[in-house]
Amino acid sequence: MLSLNVEKRDLKVRAHKVREGGKIPAIFYGPKEVSTAVTVSMKDFKDVLEKAGESSVIILKEGKNEHEALIHEVDVHPVSGELRHADFYVTEKGKKVKVHVPLVFSGVAPAVKDKGGILIKVMREIEVEAAPRDLPRELLVDISKLVELNDTIHAKDIRVPAGVDLKVNADEVVASVSEAKEEVVEAPAAIDL
Repeated sequence: MLSLNVEKRDLKVRAHKVREGGKIPAIFYGPKEVSTAVTVSMKDFKDVLEKAGESSVIILKEGKNEHEALIHEVDVHPVSGELRHADFYVTEKGKKVKVHVPLVFSGVAPAVKDKGGILIKVMREIEVEAAPRDLPRELLVDISKLVELNDTIHAKDIRVPAGVDLKVNADEVVASVSEAKEEVVEAPAAIDL
């Protein structure tokens, strides 16, 4: 399991000064955890975020204390793309959590390749519930099942690992193939003066 070292943050030190020191300001909190302002190494956090995403449990090491947490929210500068702040949600032992997991579409849809259909990805992520350690980083959607025009893949068609429950309607459409239609351009109407 991935881990991050965190240090308590002196709130008198401005956030931009923390970032200049190669760290980012962060906070961790949870149902039975007091909100605690911390700092974490920018480089280490980027590595963990890339490997764990926002739906995998990581260990926050604060001295001798360890907390199992999810990366709950990441604030990124809108222009530079630089990380500015992170929120960690400390999970409660023995309790399930609900998170949105990204969907990864794999395979080739015969209805698109052979019949000229258009693939429509209705969902990009899906809500699941599981024990924190059972949370998948992503879920695969096999689009090779889309053979005919107007075929659809529903939430119930997604394979989920043991211990993971989908928290959406089973008949919710995840992806579909529609027929490409020629756009009819109407001539502009004459203007009465």
